Amino acid sequence: MTTQPSPWRLPGFRVLITATALSQLGTNIGYVATPLIAVTVLGAGPGQAGALATLSTAAFLLIGLPAGAWVDRMRHRRVLILADLARAGLFTSIPLAWWLEILTIGQLYVVALLSGCATVFFDVGSQSVLPRMVGRDGLVPANAAVMTLIAAGNVAGRGAGGGLVQLLTAPVAVACAAAGYLASALRLTAIHRMPATPPAERPAGLATQIAQGLRHVFGHSELRALAFTATLTNLGSQIINTVLPVLFVGELRLPAGALGLFWAAGGAGLLLGARCARPVAGRLGYGRTLGLVGLLLAPAGLLVPLVDRGPWLWLAGAGWLLAMAKTGMDNVLGVSLRQQMTPDSLLGRMNATFRFLLTGALAIGAAVAGLIGELATVRVTLWVGGAFLAFAFLPVFLSPVRARRELPAASPAPLRT
Repeated sequence: MTTQPSPWRLPGFRVLITATALSQLGTNIGYVATPLIAVTVLGAGPGQAGALATLSTAAFLLIGLPAGAWVDRMRHRRVLILADLARAGLFTSIPLAWWLEILTIGQLYVVALLSGCATVFFDVGSQSVLPRMVGRDGLVPANAAVMTLIAAGNVAGRGAGGGLVQLLTAPVAVACAAAGYLASALRLTAIHRMPATPPAERPAGLATQIAQGLRHVFGHSELRALAFTATLTNLGSQIINTVLPVLFVGELRLPAGALGLFWAAGGAGLLLGARCARPVAGRLGYGRTLGLVGLLLAPAGLLVPLVDRGPWLWLAGAGWLLAMAKTGMDNVLGVSLRQQMTPDSLLGRMNATFRFLLTGALAIGAAVAGLIGELATVRVTLWVGGAFLAFAFLPVFLSPVRARRELPAASPAPLRT
């Protein structure tokens, strides 16, 4: 394989990666602290925990597709800064309401939904700006760095989140999450202003632009397979993650720190997968790595429902780590493939289509988890999530992606209507 240039030589990339680290710290602390506020402070059950998790990702279903078209017309730097500021303000309202003794589950629902809207724009904008910032030849090392950072954030942020909740209470932990978002926004101001991507042709209507993004993804066999595998993975992960706070704190009576460490094990798996993606793909090829890693590691998701006290907790944690290692490799290689297959003028809409599917799966997974948890048991819910994780690799394994050794040549132009 050809040597790829290091993105670290670019000042803009170093600023973006630092800001992403701060944003991820806030995201992961909030990921642990917010549902624990619902469970420990407000006495939420599986249904309410599921509703909270659903609302945090429902924005991708509501505005995910048009957000891609909007981001393609906007200055990405401004989008990222405003999204971070919005999330900082929203999360600050939670400890303030708790201190005033007016916090309700309804407020948590509103914060989850609106912060999810801000996350839509941040995620689409950050993935769209990266190819323009580092160039097509630098995509794989840049994505490896970003995914490694996200994985490290999962380890540090979720571990810190559990510790902060245990030592300082969940509302104080949420205040720390808000501080992370604010610091990220301030850091992003150091990025040089970047103009909006000029349209390849006369701008079409919003519906037409959305349709172009959908056709680009679903009309391409490799992009379609990558989308389906990632969607099933997110569905299984979210079903599991939604009920873990109820199981750990409510049923097993384990401390919040134990939940944070379990989630941190998943982050360690993401980190391991992200770090191994490039060298393994260099030996086996991009597609073969995605196929074989899925075949070997995805079934470890069936160990997660065995979680209990004692050695079962360690066995389930190992299964979670291995399943997330597979996801970490998928993230680096899959994101690089889809960015390389997409022209600049369609990057926002392609990313928005993927985020619509992937994060929409999180919203659906949370709702499914809450429903199964109410109608059956938390344990049954975990088995459903583990089954989705175990078989999510099949769309890529059975597609042309598995035969791809190198990144494709950059796509020169968008599909026309």
